[in-house]
Amino acid sequence: MNPLFLEFSVVFLGLCLLMIEAFASHLNKKILAYSAVVGLGIVLLLSFLPMQAFAVGSPSAGFYATDALAFFFKRFMLVMTMIMILMSVDFIPVIERFVPGERRGAGVGEFFILPLFACAGLMWLVSAIDFIMLFVSLELMTVVLYILVAYLRKNTMSLEAGTKYLILSALATGFLVFGITWIFGITGTTSITLLASTIATLPSSALLPLLFGIAFVLVAFCFKIAAFPFQFWLPDVYQGAPTPVTAYLSVASKAAGFVILLRLLEQLYVIPILHHKLLAVTTLLAVMTLLFGNLAALPQTNMKRLLAYSSIAHAGYILMAVASLGSLLAVPAIGFYLVAYLAMTSLAFLVLMIVSEASGGDEIYRFQGLHERSPLLAGAMVIAILSLAGLPLSAGFFGKFFIFQVALQQHHYGLVGVGSIAVVAGFYYYLKVIRVMYWQQPAEGVASISISGTAKFLMVFLIATILILGVYPTPLLGALKIHGMPLILR
Repeated sequence: MNPLFLEFSVVFLGLCLLMIEAFASHLNKKILAYSAVVGLGIVLLLSFLPMQAFAVGSPSAGFYATDALAFFFKRFMLVMTMIMILMSVDFIPVIERFVPGERRGAGVGEFFILPLFACAGLMWLVSAIDFIMLFVSLELMTVVLYILVAYLRKNTMSLEAGTKYLILSALATGFLVFGITWIFGITGTTSITLLASTIATLPSSALLPLLFGIAFVLVAFCFKIAAFPFQFWLPDVYQGAPTPVTAYLSVASKAAGFVILLRLLEQLYVIPILHHKLLAVTTLLAVMTLLFGNLAALPQTNMKRLLAYSSIAHAGYILMAVASLGSLLAVPAIGFYLVAYLAMTSLAFLVLMIVSEASGGDEIYRFQGLHERSPLLAGAMVIAILSLAGLPLSAGFFGKFFIFQVALQQHHYGLVGVGSIAVVAGFYYYLKVIRVMYWQQPAEGVASISISGTAKFLMVFLIATILILGVYPTPLLGALKIHGMPLILR
C-alpha cells in the first residue's frame, strides 16, 4: 500500500462528512462524531499493513519519510484526534450556547469534522523531510486550529484566544519562512535529509549566515512546542479555547513540533562545528523551560492555566532528551513520554471539561468535594494528576525515568539536577488539586455530576492506558524501534 493513502483517506473522510453535514442538516450530529471516529479507527488499522517504501531517488522519497518514526507518530495523531472528537460529544451544549445560528445545533457538525483536516496536516508533518513540505503541512494544521480556537464566537475569551493564536502563530510562521530562505540561499537545498552532507561542503565563511537561518527556524519550532521564552501565548490561548481543542493543542501540536525538531537536529548534530552550539542552546532551552513552567504553575488558581504552565514544564522534560540525542535511547524516550503525556493530559482535560460544564467555570475551587459529587471523576483526576507529577506505578513515572536515564547517560548532571527540582515543584501544584477535591466540602446546593456513556468509555480507556504503561511499559517500548534501534532497558 502507498503510505500517502493514509493521509488521503483522512482528507476524503473529512470531505464526505462535510457533504453529509451540509445536505442532511437534520441529522443527529453525534452520528457525524462517531462516524469520524470509526473512519479514523479504520485508517489506524490500515497503518499497520505493509507499506510500499518509496525508491531512493523518486520524487516522493525526497519530501516524504516512510520510516518508523513517521508511522509511530501518524498513529499517535490518529488516536489523539479520535480522543478529541469523543471529548467533543460532551461539549455539544457549550457549542450550541456560544455558536450562533439559524437552527439548533448550527456549527456542531463542523466542530467534529474540522479536526480531521488538522489530523491530515499533522500526519503529513511528521513525515516531512523537506522544508516546503514541512511548511505546507504545518499551515494546513495551523489554519484549522485558528478556526477551532476561536470557534465559540459568542464567548469573548475564545475570540481573544483565537486572535492571539492567529497573530503570534503568523509571527512564528514568518520566522520559519525567513529561516528557510536563509538556509536555502546558503545550502541550495530545501531537503532536511541532505543538510548534513551539504553543510559539510560549505566554506567556513558561510557558517555565520547559516547559523542565522537555523536560529530563525528554531524560534518557530520553539513557538510550536511552547519552549521558553516563546511560550507567552500558551496560557491565554489554552484558557480561552474550547476544552477539547485545548487538549488537542496541548498534545498533538506539541508532539508534531518535537518530531520536526528531531528531524532537523538529527542532521545538524552530526556536524562537529554545529553540534556544540546547538547542544548549548537546547540545554539552555530545557533548563529555562523547566524552571519557568513549574514556577509559573505554582500560584495558579485556574485549572486550565495550571495545565497550560504544566504543559510548558513537560516540554522542558522532553527538551532534556532532545539535548541528549547522542544517546540511542533518546528518541524512544521522547516517544514514550509523549504517549504517556497524551493519556494523562487528555484525561485531565476530559474531567475538567465535565466539571466546568456542571459548575460553570474552570477555577480550581470548583473541584471542591468532587469525591462526593462524582467519585469516578475525582478518581480519574487523581490518576491523571499523579501521573503528570510522575508518581511510581503510572505512565508519567516511566516517562520521566527514561528521560532522566538518557540525560545521565550523556553526563548532563546539571540538567538532571534542574529536572529533579522541577519534579518536586510539580508535586506541590498538582497535589493542591487533590486537596481541593478530597479535603474541602462542596458548596451548598451543588448537585452531583452525571457522566455520559461516551465520557465513561473514554475515561476508562485513558485510565487503563496510564496504569498499564505504569506497570508494564514493555509493549510500547517494543513498538518504539525508531531508526531500527530497539529501546533496551538497562
